[in-house]
Order: sequence, then structure tokens, then C-alpha cells
Amino acid sequence: MSKPRRRVTRMAELRLLALGDSYTVGEGVAPSAAWPAQLVARLREHGHDCAAPTVLARTGWTTDELLAALATATLAPPYDLVTLQIGVNDQYRGRDMEAFVRGFDALLAQALRLADARATRVLGVSIPDWSVTPFARQDARAPQAIATTIDQFNARARACALRVGAGWVDITSASRRAGQAPEQLCADSLHPGPAQYAHWVATALLPAAREQLPAP
Repeated sequence: MSKPRRRVTRMAELRLLALGDSYTVGEGVAPSAAWPAQLVARLREHGHDCAAPTVLARTGWTTDELLAALATATLAPPYDLVTLQIGVNDQYRGRDMEAFVRGFDALLAQALRLADARATRVLGVSIPDWSVTPFARQDARAPQAIATTIDQFNARARACALRVGAGWVDITSASRRAGQAPEQLCADSLHPGPAQYAHWVATALLPAAREQLPAP
């Protein structure tokens, strides 16, 4: 009499949702070179069974525009990791800081909902410092003034994330080191190129994601 076959249960793939703006969608680079795709590729190298990332991001989006997009988007929660990188367009347009904070808080609430209320599966990602790029020379504001405002936006966003128990990833320092090197930027001399996104992933995003996710 033959023994019954043992059923092998396959673990479900981990699912990443990346919310944001041009820095998340990867303006100027192929989708595979944007940091969400690079992050998933690196997680796979470390033994995580990951699905392709879901990205809800668009160049130019502010906090309120991302909120509006979330209200009509067709998503399939819960996600195992939800990242939120938003605010550079609020800063660029000179929007009120308190209005930005209200929008960021509302987005965090949505991110928590999409992560099944698991705050440890939500990661806020800082705004890069575009003041160091050649593009910034066209702006009437002094580079130091831009950088100072970005630091203020990031400080408030970080406080919001930590207050709800979410994680925080600082890629701003890396952007300041790489922002003037042509090989680190795409053709518009503003947005990161594949190499800079790879650096963000290796030095900041991958360690943070691995800390948040269960061991493979």
C-alpha cells in the first residue's frame, strides 16, 4: 500500500507597494532601474520570495495628489511592505509646512491600512536633496535655502512616521554625495540614474527592508 503524498505548502510571495512621486517611479530611467524594482531584486538575492513591486507614483505628485490617486486606485492589500516617499513637490512649490504634515499624516494612515495595520511593515523614505544637482542652478532660490527646507520637511515627515511606529529610511545624505556627478544622474540633470538608485538600495533601503520583513 503506497503512502499518501505529502502536501508541500508554498509560502506566498512577499508583496511590496511603493507610494510616491518621480523619485519612486524612477523618472528618466527604465522601470527595472527604479529603486523599488532594484530593492525587490536585491531582496531576492537575499532569499526572499518577492513578487514584482506595485508602484503608485507619478512625477510631480504632491501629498494631496497622491492621496487623490489612492482614493481611486485599484490595489490588493494587505501588502508585506509599504513605502512612502513624498514631499519634494510640496517643497518645490513652496507649500505650507503644516499642510504638508497633514497630507503626510493622511498618507501614513493609508499606508498602515494597506499594510494590514502593521506599522513595522511601513517605511517612510526621505526626500532627496535636489539642491546639489545642476538643475538647481536654474532656480532663483539659493542652494543652501533649498537644502535647509528639505531638511525641515524630512524632519517633520520622520517624526510623523516614528510617531505611528513606522520605520524611516534616510537617502538624503547619499543624494547629497552623488548629486553633482553626471554618472549618478539621468539626462535631465535632476533625477537619479540607475547607479544612484542602486546606492540608495544597497546602503539604506535594503537594510531597512530586511529588518522589517520576516527572515526568508
